[in-house]
Amino acid sequence: MTDPVPPVIIFVVGALLVPFIKGRWKSAFLLAIPVVGFINLINIGEGTHWVVGFLDYRLVFGRVDRLSLLFGYIFHIISFIAILYSLHVKDNLQHMAGLVYAGSALGAIFAGDLFSFFVFWEMLTVSSIFLIWARRTNAALGAGFRYLLVHAAGGLCLLAGIVLHVNQTGSIQFGYLGLNGLGTYFIFFGFGLNCAWPILHTWLTDAYPEATITGTIFLSAFTTKVAVYALARAFPGTEALIWIGAIMTGFPIFYAVIENDLRRVLAYSLINQVGFMVCGIGIGTALAINGAVCHAFNDILFKALLFMSMGAIMYRTGKINGTDLGGLYKTMPLTCVFCMVGAASISAFPLFSGFVSKSMVMDAAAGGHMRIIWFILLFASAGVFHHAGIKIPYFAFFSHDSGMRPKEAPIHMLLAMGIAAFLSVFIGVF
Repeated sequence: MTDPVPPVIIFVVGALLVPFIKGRWKSAFLLAIPVVGFINLINIGEGTHWVVGFLDYRLVFGRVDRLSLLFGYIFHIISFIAILYSLHVKDNLQHMAGLVYAGSALGAIFAGDLFSFFVFWEMLTVSSIFLIWARRTNAALGAGFRYLLVHAAGGLCLLAGIVLHVNQTGSIQFGYLGLNGLGTYFIFFGFGLNCAWPILHTWLTDAYPEATITGTIFLSAFTTKVAVYALARAFPGTEALIWIGAIMTGFPIFYAVIENDLRRVLAYSLINQVGFMVCGIGIGTALAINGAVCHAFNDILFKALLFMSMGAIMYRTGKINGTDLGGLYKTMPLTCVFCMVGAASISAFPLFSGFVSKSMVMDAAAGGHMRIIWFILLFASAGVFHHAGIKIPYFAFFSHDSGMRPKEAPIHMLLAMGIAAFLSVFIGVF
């Protein structure tokens, strides 16, 4: 057996080969990339791998532990699901951007030093922009440029923080940092921008709904979750995160309940769910950290499921505003069922994945005697049920009969939704 390679290599090399694979083999090739990557990941033992000397520093491309492995597994799983969902796409640009985007996320979570982490962090930004621009509308073009400007500013902030931190400490190791100097504050802020903290969140709700149907599946999985990973790695137990996360869980609800574009509703919901993760990281106990990371794992699945169900509707009808839809359960029953599974999971119904992880974060808040935080999280959970558990399925499938009778989603889309739905239920039950 050959030695394992850095996971990012498999995805980036695969992306470069996409234009040269033609015909029926392209689908098999695309699906094989995350499968091969997953097998490669299984064979990587915990520890430090792929260390490269650079000037007087050691660049570590394989810091493998339980935290990075958990994110690595779910990133491979969601990559397979997203690629399966997008098999109808003929645009090589979308496939290549999605693969580089996923590979960059994997490179970031396995990076053991701040320099290599920064490189993959910036690769995330560049590759994800093409998933927005690939829709080729004026709205997507404008949203992509605004996305680029915001993340360029965030990247400069992160780079400034890294330079200041290295100058102060002499170390480029990417581990626990804490708020111990000016450099770490810049790093903290840079991570926060990609987490879509309050006031810093508008790039997400602006750009994600303008991306391609398949692009939103990738976008919902990687940028914010890599930022959550970075906070869990560098700033666990930072008290400021408790309140930042709590506010994140609450304020998007007010926007989501009045929004008509159902994909934008899900974008606000994404911020809400990341808030639970940020709050858990801030609480900092073992239960809270485990709950936050577990919720990141689960959210990737059920949020992708919801975006896929809305994408299937958009693919068949060309519409996504709630007031234009309704009555679609009659001709898209399987998509409706899968959407309901996603809605139940994000609403934290018992026997669904969201119940497991969200309960851990809320129990950690209660155990730490954080009553106000617990009530905010409880309110936010009720708000999630309203806008994601009720509003989205109701307006899409059960409200007034729109008169549209679209076909059911293509089989590959149904299979992708089915895998995500099965995992959401499996995690909740077992």
